[in-house]
Amino acid sequence: MLNRASEASNMLKEHIENDEIIRIISHNDADGISAAAVIANALKEENAQFHTTIVPRLKDDVINQLRHEQHDLFIFSDMGSAFIKELNTFKSDVIVADHHQVDGTESESNLVHVNPHLFDIDGSKDLSGAGSAYLTVRDLDKRHLAYFALIGAFGDMQGQDGFSGVNKFILDDAKESNLEIREDLKIVSKSSEPLFKSLAYTFSPPLPGLSGDLEASTAFLEKIGLSYGIKFSDLADEEKDVLTAELIKINPDIFGDCYVIPKEVPMLKDLEEYAYILDACGKNKKFGLGLSIAIGERDKALETATELQRKYRNQIVKGLEWIKREGPVQLNSSQYLYSEDKLLKTIMGTIASIGLSIESIDSSKPVLGLSRLHKDIKISGRTTRDMVEKGVDLGKALRDVSNNFGGQGGGHDIAAGAMIPFESKDDFLHLFDEMIESQLSND
Repeated sequence: MLNRASEASNMLKEHIENDEIIRIISHNDADGISAAAVIANALKEENAQFHTTIVPRLKDDVINQLRHEQHDLFIFSDMGSAFIKELNTFKSDVIVADHHQVDGTESESNLVHVNPHLFDIDGSKDLSGAGSAYLTVRDLDKRHLAYFALIGAFGDMQGQDGFSGVNKFILDDAKESNLEIREDLKIVSKSSEPLFKSLAYTFSPPLPGLSGDLEASTAFLEKIGLSYGIKFSDLADEEKDVLTAELIKINPDIFGDCYVIPKEVPMLKDLEEYAYILDACGKNKKFGLGLSIAIGERDKALETATELQRKYRNQIVKGLEWIKREGPVQLNSSQYLYSEDKLLKTIMGTIASIGLSIESIDSSKPVLGLSRLHKDIKISGRTTRDMVEKGVDLGKALRDVSNNFGGQGGGHDIAAGAMIPFESKDDFLHLFDEMIESQLSND
């Protein structure tokens, strides 16, 4: 894997030395924005020219458009592995730095494919898209950028139980340069939100009974004798101790390792918090804002992003209230959420994921979040590590089933997505349910 990444570094170095404009295309979530940031920061430091585009998904029309652009090097980060066949036809050099499942297509000599799955490494837990992107620039003396790979891993739900696999190797790089690990309470927005919101907005680790519930969080704080309107950072030490002890009773994982960049501004010191801010930018279609923060913009940009994050978290709280009221539609071996509500459609995958973690959705079945987009349906699939161990592979299921309806899909075993025509919805759900049943019976 490291040798393959070195090949990519050598290709990149050659194009930097030739003073060419390097084209970056990356995914629009926290991992994808972090992946673009690793490469963009590395190029910026080398005084190289680059042009970045962040997209929600790679499609044939996007690839065809790029094919006609006059660039000598294209870098696809956190995407591209499902399109090696198409990217092989590019006349320019291509680097694909991804971590999604691969389809076995061999790369042509002008394409370097950096993906953990090619080396039997699990891309759903051992390396993120930003991790693959970091490995492609690492040999250019860029180990101080390792923390972006960890931000991407957090964005992809890979760091919550500590880092494993290649992520652990990258963590060592980060610790050698600018990262500190501190034991602390893992609630969000310690210096920017009142305490009741910090608790209600904390989804990872989940606080069952408090996560997603502003009223319950307020009542909890009143019961233990703490002011709900004060920020965590303004509490006295003994008050912090009381809160910590009470939250540990709810979920012991709420106290543990926090990954911190001491030199960063308070809002971005904690890598997990950094990932949440990039995620909020991505979910609100402000990809440029997220990327500009990741390449050094602060002040106004951070203010705008914080406001987006606040709005986004409020939407999630509303979405979780909807799940409590309505609940998923149950099939034999799976379940799904569907609404044509404008707000809910934008957060379906997120609330499916959080719903599983805070136990408001039955975790013994995979869940699909369905959002209608005109004539199509966007599908976000989520399950638990426990279900994966029993045989569930959402990436394979969504890829295979969507192909039957002229759609496309794929991703990881634990989290994946698809796009299908709206008219195929019921047939798709039926076939998906059968596929999960088959996976669980290990046929």
